[in-house]
Amino acid sequence: MVQRLPALLRRRKRSAARPPQPPRALEISGLPIPLELRESARATRMTLRVDAGRGLVQVVVPVGVSETDARQFVGRHDGWLRARLAAMPPSLPFADGASVPYLGIEHVIRHDPAMRGPTRIEDGALLVGGQPEHVSRRIRDFLTAEAKRELATRARLKAATIGARLAAVTIRDTKSRWGSCSSTGRLSFSWRLILTPEPVLDYVVGHEVAHLREMNHSPRFWALCASLTASSGVDWPRAWLKANGTRLLRYG
Repeated sequence: MVQRLPALLRRRKRSAARPPQPPRALEISGLPIPLELRESARATRMTLRVDAGRGLVQVVVPVGVSETDARQFVGRHDGWLRARLAAMPPSLPFADGASVPYLGIEHVIRHDPAMRGPTRIEDGALLVGGQPEHVSRRIRDFLTAEAKRELATRARLKAATIGARLAAVTIRDTKSRWGSCSSTGRLSFSWRLILTPEPVLDYVVGHEVAHLREMNHSPRFWALCASLTASSGVDWPRAWLKANGTRLLRYG
């Protein structure tokens, strides 16, 4: 949701001397989710964005817009905002009995405090020991380690096929992108890719490895990306992520 600002306010924004303030909470009673107010030196309009991964609504405003104006903007779009919040997938905590996809295949978390050894997969279940309050962290640590193993192995193999230098592979919990490639040959991926079907994970790896050769999204890049992607091609994985990406951010 966006709202353009009057020309006078846009001119004032461009001439503002002070830098944007750090993001801060915006207090509005009656909403079932926190709001974050963020100033942007590049913004020429106020915008609303539901950040499902962080569980909040972000209100982006140009420098110089008051909190009163921001609150009024949110109030004018209360219906739109509540409709978006109602459509947001629920949180999916890692707890005993919960279902978690591993490479797109659902596995049930089975907690046994007496279990010895590391968290592991057996017979369609994710087995985890230890105290109940540690279950969520142990499951997340397991999935993160599995993601690094799977993603790093595929990235190295794909980079070797095109003779590209791969400096390092890191795993993070990014909210705005599934993968990235730096100019120094470092690839970074979201651990949540281990939750996706195997062709989706494979496509994201191929996409970032292709950037080791083509730091753009030109036709040459897409041709290389397709050659590095499994037989499903690039269209289906991209559509799957667009349809299901928000849900992935709700796990854990």
